[in-house]
Amino acid sequence: MSTASIETLAFVRPRDDELDLFGITHPGKVRSSNQDQFLLCTVHPQVVVHGTSLSDTSAISLRGERVATVMLVADGVGGSADGTEASRLATIAVTEYFASAMKCWHAAGASSDQEFTDALRLAAVEAHRRVKERSATAFEGRKMATTLSVGIVVWPWLYVVQVGDSRCYHYQDGQLRQVTRDQTLAQEMIDRGALTPERAHNSPLNHVLSSAIGADEALPELSRVDVSQRGCITLLCSDGLTKHVSDAEIAEECARMTNCEQLCRALMQRALDGGGSDNVTIVAGRALPLE
Repeated sequence: MSTASIETLAFVRPRDDELDLFGITHPGKVRSSNQDQFLLCTVHPQVVVHGTSLSDTSAISLRGERVATVMLVADGVGGSADGTEASRLATIAVTEYFASAMKCWHAAGASSDQEFTDALRLAAVEAHRRVKERSATAFEGRKMATTLSVGIVVWPWLYVVQVGDSRCYHYQDGQLRQVTRDQTLAQEMIDRGALTPERAHNSPLNHVLSSAIGADEALPELSRVDVSQRGCITLLCSDGLTKHVSDAEIAEECARMTNCEQLCRALMQRALDGGGSDNVTIVAGRALPLE
């Protein structure tokens, strides 16, 4: 195959079997429970046969072409049971919203970006509503909350919805970029020039959330990234990773990765070796580069 042909194929929409996806979670070395959740899934139109005279339906294509890929990380906040329930509810709420609003996937390509991003924002709002409602009815009003970082790939775009401080990174051509902005008091002080990033890293405000699903306020932030280049990596993680592993170290592991499972396990080991003071969750995905 010619170089020109390979370059053209490098930006062609990847097939399902060309996706490399992996997620991993660990309670860490200090916590007795794991309040993190993650989800990896692909969204397809599907034909459900409720009756037919055919003796064999295998010749019918029941599952349509992939419409979207969903990557999600939620980090529960609060007591063990409360935080776990908050992250569980948020994960279910977002997934159900996407499943019931299949039209929004098609709208991303057939209509304005605004219609699609509005649907994504509403998914986070629905998760916030469910967690607040559950807190009031089943947990006697006790505060429970969760971060939420969701990456939705509707090729060639990655749409990111974030509430809290779980992060999304994009790695391409040797460069790592943090797509999300931490919604913490420390980051707000950095934005105002009252705190330097270096001092913020060790500040007690660095992990005090200014926005979270189920908290007093949830302010979803949306981003969009071009992921059409084969081999570029999308990585989502809870702050259990970034407490112990720097951006430079994450970039190092991305540079020498062989596949997403190996990358996630290598980063997990770094977090545990660094102290593992919190639950750690990592999700990574990419379209396989062409040989």
